[in-house]
Amino acid sequence: MLEGLPPNRATHVMRLSCDETTARKIADIVVETFDPAETAAAAFEEAPTTASWAGGPWIVEAYFGAPPDEAGVRALVAAAAGDEAAEALTFSRVDERDWIASSLEGLKPVRAGRFVVHGSHDRGVARANEIGIEIEAALAFGTGHHGSTRGCLELLDRILEVRRPRSILDLGTGSGVLAIAAAKALRQKVHAGDIDPVSVAAARGNARSNGAGSFLRPVRATGAEHPELRNGGPYDLVLANILARPLRALAPRIARSAAPAADLVLSGLIARDVPGVVSAYRTQGFALVRRLEIDGWVSLHMKHRATVRRTTPS
Repeated sequence: MLEGLPPNRATHVMRLSCDETTARKIADIVVETFDPAETAAAAFEEAPTTASWAGGPWIVEAYFGAPPDEAGVRALVAAAAGDEAAEALTFSRVDERDWIASSLEGLKPVRAGRFVVHGSHDRGVARANEIGIEIEAALAFGTGHHGSTRGCLELLDRILEVRRPRSILDLGTGSGVLAIAAAKALRQKVHAGDIDPVSVAAARGNARSNGAGSFLRPVRATGAEHPELRNGGPYDLVLANILARPLRALAPRIARSAAPAADLVLSGLIARDVPGVVSAYRTQGFALVRRLEIDGWVSLHMKHRATVRRTTPS
């Protein structure tokens, strides 16, 4: 799900045209600092159309569910990227229907293993041996461009190369991109849930538009606490692209939902989050199989300790 958790009804946007390094620094500090239920950030490349203070052509945007403290945001950005970046920030109101559409402008298709995530303007971009996943601008995050989403897709592809999970759970499904990827690759049912009703509706729509509607019917749920999700277990594969704190809190419930030889794909983490999350799942009997870092975001593949022969970080 995660590219930062978006507000359901973003009202304000902060924007800056800059270089790639600055854009990523600012997006990361926003995601790390603000309440993820009220704020989202995106950094992306687009064709240069206007001069920027640092030469561009990258854009960083932060979306807020309430009017932000502009002085406070500028101070935060100054600490992360310098005074010049802070002074160049612009703030404005944003229409609810436009807040993710604007962040998707100019984004290219993303390839992660055999999966290709794209918009309708790039329909047909998937090659013969690839699985295309079409995700449009919506009120739920999860376009595939964020390092955590790409990391999950990469790990999912590696897992599917060696085994075929019989039962799959996607917690915090967001746009549904991970669940759709699994459903299209395996042509079988995938259970999915999200606490946000807007995300659930978006994931259902995306599943239908990707020809996976018969395999995926997400439900509104807190963690796995929904009868359909509980009844679907035990799961051979659990995907959870959320934040470090809920991942740690959910560790006992995820462990109870998992089959003895289950694979876990956990993400939404920065490097400093990893030890605490790994420790929480080790307590439940799981061991780290692989660590994958993309754009500063870490994705973990874990498996029950009794079934792990060796640890292969990458």
